[in-house]
Amino acid sequence: MAATAKSRKKKKAKRQGRVRPLRWLRNVLVRGAIVLVVLTLALIVLFSVVNPPTTHTILSEKRRLGQVERQWVAIENIAPVMARSAVAAEDADFCLHWGFDVAAIRAAMEQGGRRGGSTISQQVVKNVFLWQGRSWLRKALETAITPAVEMIWPKRRIIEVYLNVAEMGPGVFGVEAAARHHFGVGADQLTPRQAALLAATLPDPRDRTPGRPTAWMNRRAGAIMSGAATIRADGRAACFED
Repeated sequence: MAATAKSRKKKKAKRQGRVRPLRWLRNVLVRGAIVLVVLTLALIVLFSVVNPPTTHTILSEKRRLGQVERQWVAIENIAPVMARSAVAAEDADFCLHWGFDVAAIRAAMEQGGRRGGSTISQQVVKNVFLWQGRSWLRKALETAITPAVEMIWPKRRIIEVYLNVAEMGPGVFGVEAAARHHFGVGADQLTPRQAALLAATLPDPRDRTPGRPTAWMNRRAGAIMSGAATIRADGRAACFED
């Protein structure tokens, strides 16, 4: 009997020894996830009032090119037509959704991923909090963070950050740097056509030059100008305009 009891104790101790490392690993992962969530929420709240100092993309381009052009400008000092043009080009229903455009996502899926379904809110999350490239991990994090940004940031703040971190030419970040680089004017002096040309570069900023537009870019800019006028007239620009 005594030998049997000792044997049982030894087996139990072995089982506990095997379980403890797994339990420790689980606890570490859970605590790490909690810290990550808290840190992310803190950054979302902070960046609702403080301008993000840099992004992963800006740092990557600086390493690749040696330097980048960037100058933050408040949305009050950006020509209103620039914000309307960006929304018309990238996310016409920006004022109507909560971070995800279900119709655009469905259309992207039907076309086999040949067109993007990301909203401006998702692009801001990717640019400010994450990294470029396609991966399930990044997409999952983007999907988790976007609703929090939509809840905490006003739409006007989302547009302001977007226009200041988006790449609008190789190593040219933000509308102020882009306006000066391509047209020699400040962001507050952009004409409807110039704003439309900058917006036309957004999906592919490293291969499109707004200062020397191709025939396709001229056609695209014309469509964006029309779209910007439309969303102003039908109220879909109201959430980010005074």
